[in-house]
Amino acid sequence: PILNAKRALTLALRFVNEEPVDLNEFMKNAHVPDFLSVKYKKWISADHIQDAFKVRGHVPITPTLFSEKLYKASELGFREDLCPLLAEDDVIRQLPETFLLTCEYDILRDDGLLYKKRLEDNGVPVTWLHLTKGFHGIMFKNSCMCFEFKEAEKGWEHIVEFTQRF
Repeated sequence: PILNAKRALTLALRFVNEEPVDLNEFMKNAHVPDFLSVKYKKWISADHIQDAFKVRGHVPITPTLFSEKLYKASELGFREDLCPLLAEDDVIRQLPETFLLTCEYDILRDDGLLYKKRLEDNGVPVTWLHLTKGFHGIMFKNSCMCFEFKEAEKGWEHIVEFTQRF
């Protein structure tokens, strides 16, 4: 993938003005305290992702010890306005009909799949498109580049079709 997990994490930490810390421990969820692990397990778990999306090398996370330092460095990322996947059900239920696009080779693909499930479980209508050849950033406007992705055109067609309904 163009955007891998470590790069995404590095960029996220820069966004919250934190210096990169032990990325390997982050990748093992050392930044998540037990009380949040218990709370979020009902929403964020590989068990909630369809098996069809696990065929490409799904590797479960091996938990590690909690790190207060990592938690402090990532605390902002637990805010609902920055991570709507973590919003309470009563907040999710108030969301409007949603168009959701996921890409097979996007580091955020599983988050999108989990968010889709959360929306549907809370009665929010979802129009979903999964680009099987897509990757993170594929939807940047093609005309600005010297190359073009057919998958992106498919995505734009569906986005336009969805918005025209309103």
